Amino acid sequence: MSQINELTSELIQKIIIEEEIPLRSNTFTLGTVNTVLSYGAIAGQKIEHHAQIPRGMDWARHLIHRAEEANLSFPSGTVILADEMVESRGRFKRSWHAPRGGLWMTLVLVNTLLPESSLLVPMAAGVACCEALRYYGVQARIKWVNDVLADNKKIAGILTETFIGSRFAEEYILVGIGINVNNDEFPAELCEQATSLKSCLDKEISLAELAARLLVKLRWNIGLLYYEEARHLENHGGIARRNKTLNENKPGDEHLLLVSYKNLTDIFGRRVLFGFDVRENPQLEAKVAGLDSSGGLILELDDGSRIIQHSGEIIYLD
Repeated sequence: MSQINELTSELIQKIIIEEEIPLRSNTFTLGTVNTVLSYGAIAGQKIEHHAQIPRGMDWARHLIHRAEEANLSFPSGTVILADEMVESRGRFKRSWHAPRGGLWMTLVLVNTLLPESSLLVPMAAGVACCEALRYYGVQARIKWVNDVLADNKKIAGILTETFIGSRFAEEYILVGIGINVNNDEFPAELCEQATSLKSCLDKEISLAELAARLLVKLRWNIGLLYYEEARHLENHGGIARRNKTLNENKPGDEHLLLVSYKNLTDIFGRRVLFGFDVRENPQLEAKVAGLDSSGGLILELDDGSRIIQHSGEIIYLD
């Protein structure tokens, strides 16, 4: 089985040069591509690898606390990788099966984005994860907010938490990403709900290469947040002036990250059950009418009225 500790900065750079720059240059000028990648270059500048840890988010908080106690700035973009995690949790404190063979990553960002941009960090991670999986030919799709499905089964999940450092009151965004890669055996309660890259392709995949591709996609999509923020502050007098109604943004004014997200999801027009913890407390049924400019889910109720939800989850009813 391939080892995640084979991940190197040279491998990341090789993928940027041979894959990412040519891909993005089909849509953007080379200057724009390099600018976006430069904005996102913090992701993975420092990488820690562990054979086993209880939970990535908890270890990230420990590292931040240790740095602050030593009167040091924590390096933004630090990535924590583990061969396995034994106390991993997803949303709503649900247990997350994280054995050897999967890709278990935590990215720590010092939050220097405006609030309007930082709201999109979870979506940037979802797009990056989906794009990395699609490189291998898997037709992965994003289920709002950040489950990634293949063959209608969950192949990856993203959990985002914010954390305020106790000493300097610095805000951090912790992004946990779990991808079922070469782990193709699941607990009985997950067998009908989960799949892996190995199951989809009928072969093992190099964990180091997938991790490198994921980091490159994170650099691009997080870079887009900084790029778009700078562009709109310069051209429109501030990102906060972006249209935030139930209507679509004007042509050419939609955030590039949201354009990518919409191209990778199949939620639109589907009937869903919505709730903040939908398994335990379903709240309403509705049709997905769209996303607003901050990534909020626009739900159309049976009486024709619409509401926007920025947190929670959905179950497909169709």
